[in-house]
Amino acid sequence: MTPHINAKKEDIAKTVLMPGDPLRAKFIAEKFLDNVKLVNTVRNMFMFTGEYKGKKVTIAGSGMGQPSIGIYSYELFKFYDVDNIIRIGSAGSYKKDLGLYEVVLANDSYSDSKTYGQLVLDVDTHIQTPSEHLNEKLKESAKKLNIPLNVGRIHSSDVFYNSRPLEETIQTTQADCVEMESYALFTNAKKLNKNAACLVTISDNLITHEETSSEEREKTFLKMVEIALGIL
Repeated sequence: MTPHINAKKEDIAKTVLMPGDPLRAKFIAEKFLDNVKLVNTVRNMFMFTGEYKGKKVTIAGSGMGQPSIGIYSYELFKFYDVDNIIRIGSAGSYKKDLGLYEVVLANDSYSDSKTYGQLVLDVDTHIQTPSEHLNEKLKESAKKLNIPLNVGRIHSSDVFYNSRPLEETIQTTQADCVEMESYALFTNAKKLNKNAACLVTISDNLITHEETSSEEREKTFLKMVEIALGIL
C-alpha cells in the first residue's frame, strides 16, 4: 500500500487506463470489463481491475491537474510495478476544425511552467514526450478499429481559469488542444523508465464555443477507451 492507494499489489494490472474522473473509471470498468473488482477507495479515487477479452487491466482515476496524476502515476509505476499508463481524458480544442468527440493522441505535451520536469527530472524544458512504442500500438489499434485519430501536441496547462488571451496561449504552445495532466505523466514515466501515453476526446471547442455536458464526458467518450483497450 501507499499513502494514496490501498490496493494489494497483485490487484493492479501491468497496464492501467487512467481517466481523470473516478466516476468515469467506474463507468468504463462496468461497461467494458469482466470480473470487475474495486481495488482502491482511498479519497474516493476509485480503481477497478478486471479482464478485457481475457487480459487483465486496471482502470484508475487520476484526479485533475499535474500534482494529482503525478502522485497516482508515480505510485503505480514505482510501488505497483505498472509498466504502461494510458491517460484517457477530455480536452478543449484550440482549432476550429478539431470538433467535439474527436480523439487526439499526444505526440508531445507542453507545460506552462516546467516545474514538474525540473523537480522530478531536473530538466529545464516545457515539453515532454510519451512512449513511442506505446503510441505506435495505439495508432495500430485505432486503424484496426477504423477510428479516426488525430496526432498532435497537447497543452498540459497548469491552471484551468487562465487570464492570458487565448490567441497568445495558442501561439506560445503551438498545441492542438488543452488538458492538465499529460506533462506530469510523461515526466514520471521517463523518471522511472516506464511507458506512458495520452488519448483525449474533445469535450469543448474554445474557438467555436461548442461544449459537451458533464454526463456526456462521463459516459459517451468511448472511442478512446476502445483504442486503449485494443492494445491488450
